[in-house]
Amino acid sequence: MTCEGCKGFFRRAMKRNARLRCPFRKGTCEITRKTRRQCQACRLRKCLESGMKKEMIMSDAAVEQRRALIRRKKRERIGTQPPGAKGLTEEQRMMIRELMDAQKKTFDITFSHFKNFRLPEVLSSGCEIPESLQAPSREEAARWSQIRKDLCSVKLSLQLRGEDGSIWNYKPPAEGSGKEIFSLLPHIADLSTYMFKGIINFAKVISHFRDLPIEDQISLLKGATFELCQLRCNTVFNAETGTWECGRLSYCLEDPAGGIQQLLLEPLLKFHYMLKKLQLHKEEYVLMQAISLFSPDRPGVVQRRVVDQLQEQFAVTLKVYIECNRPQPAHRLKEKLKEFNRALSLG
Repeated sequence: MTCEGCKGFFRRAMKRNARLRCPFRKGTCEITRKTRRQCQACRLRKCLESGMKKEMIMSDAAVEQRRALIRRKKRERIGTQPPGAKGLTEEQRMMIRELMDAQKKTFDITFSHFKNFRLPEVLSSGCEIPESLQAPSREEAARWSQIRKDLCSVKLSLQLRGEDGSIWNYKPPAEGSGKEIFSLLPHIADLSTYMFKGIINFAKVISHFRDLPIEDQISLLKGATFELCQLRCNTVFNAETGTWECGRLSYCLEDPAGGIQQLLLEPLLKFHYMLKKLQLHKEEYVLMQAISLFSPDRPGVVQRRVVDQLQEQFAVTLKVYIECNRPQPAHRLKEKLKEFNRALSLG
């Protein structure tokens, strides 16, 4: 019996047929796990003394024959499973089906149900900020001044395609007072409400979520709604144009630099570009949504252990799905999983 490291060393030494000499000219170096790389000659001597034999080394042809046998058995094992199932268990396939059904019922990438929303009105330079938004005190006035400064850096263009083929564009001026963003807020509020309702309904369709106490359901949704919203928005994100294509509506962030954009929108865009680069399947999107939803560290969660176990099940299912549907060497699989984790951490 020998470790894999010494086994490989002995095989390479025998194949090279090299004459090794002890650099310390003793020939009796103590070979341990820590010192085995210091003297190859004494390491080879200890291998021979331990009973390792040159004639037991497999030839290159035998090694290739053995690898071919392993590959053939692997293909046969996959071939005996139901089509499309591969390494997923029946329970994991049911979890994916339930998530896909929930996604289909609660999210339409054409945004055909997003109706009766308020379109932004381009405010003239003479318009005042609504009275409800004016700051009554000096302290609030200073805070509001900073908010206006940050909002001024947000440049969001909007395009609406009419059913008759007409196109309506909203694009803020290059230099604005910051008031233009107020005309967009009602529309963004309508869009957010539409997205949040869909996410709440998505969670309610999942049986594991319904089985949790109502307090935990509320805590999980409070913590995960924004993350799930970003995952869903990524499905309609066009990385080539930097545009979110929501059916007849298209959104694009203009000149993302400075102010609030540097703190929030820059990492947000980085998240969307990185996630889109992975070219995810629909199944991977919904599994990532489930992993985000069932997070045991959300504030207010009582049954943390139950939620943690559910998250682990969804995470393992995602890992197996990737292994089965994206065949690649082991090191590339690890890199792919790391990319998933980096994308989730950015979210």
